[in-house]
Amino acid sequence: MKIIKLIVAFCLLPSSICIAVTDSELASSDIIGRSRLLATGGATTIEGIAGGGIVPMAVISGYGAQEEWGATAFGSYVDTSDYQLEVIGGSWSWRNRIELSVAQQKLTHNSLTVALGLPTDSIRQRIVSAKVRVAGDLIYTAIPQISISAQHKKNLDFFVPGAVGAKKDSGTDINVTATKLIPGGFLNRNLLLNANLRYTNANQTGLVGFGGDKNDDKEVIPEISAGVLLNKYWLLGAEYRQKPDNLSFIKEDDWQTAFVAWFPNKRIALVAAWVDLGEVATFKNQTGWYLSLQGSF
Repeated sequence: MKIIKLIVAFCLLPSSICIAVTDSELASSDIIGRSRLLATGGATTIEGIAGGGIVPMAVISGYGAQEEWGATAFGSYVDTSDYQLEVIGGSWSWRNRIELSVAQQKLTHNSLTVALGLPTDSIRQRIVSAKVRVAGDLIYTAIPQISISAQHKKNLDFFVPGAVGAKKDSGTDINVTATKLIPGGFLNRNLLLNANLRYTNANQTGLVGFGGDKNDDKEVIPEISAGVLLNKYWLLGAEYRQKPDNLSFIKEDDWQTAFVAWFPNKRIALVAAWVDLGEVATFKNQTGWYLSLQGSF
């Protein structure tokens, strides 16, 4: 029976994914049985886990399938009017089932340092994560791909978070994530939908510690993202991440992004985005730009 030509696209936000499959590729044992399709390992969030820029997805990083393994390395940079965030890290994955990752963050806050007379102008955080795909497939099953992940975060410069009321210098987020591709789902273009539930008490993802005087308990926080593939290499998308509000001294707003991503091949993913972080540590209207480069091996 003649194989019907199919082109499907899958995009991860801002650090996103694109997939293109033709009839000849579907007939190839390399595609069906072994190495995964272009960019199906996604890109990397600012916390080191596979997904978009600020929201994780259920995909597993890299391109390992069956007995194979995969690996990635990444660097990301966010610049708003008063803050800069630098992140580097990498991941290792096995059988498209398990992902392990580590990320190192550095938040520079020159304006806050001057305003409060602080002894340091930066806060560092290390994040170690593990993710397991528990059900479904991004493309080939009726149900979404579903993953569960844990992210252990350690704040390495707790002076500022402690001074503003944070209770702890470390914490662990638990994520339950569902991701699904809908071929032709938006104006005859392929649509990617993603939803995440995060169990957390992290302030500003942990960069301002964990828990506070208003609330020290963990909450279930929703996050969503979506993208539309323009062609094989380019994608547009957006993300929204709800945040807890644990501290009286500083208000914490939700985060959102709008991005464009380029995927020239399986080795490289380059993403640029506009970001809106709202109020961050007493400074309002923190909007700016985001850039991320990922290499896959």
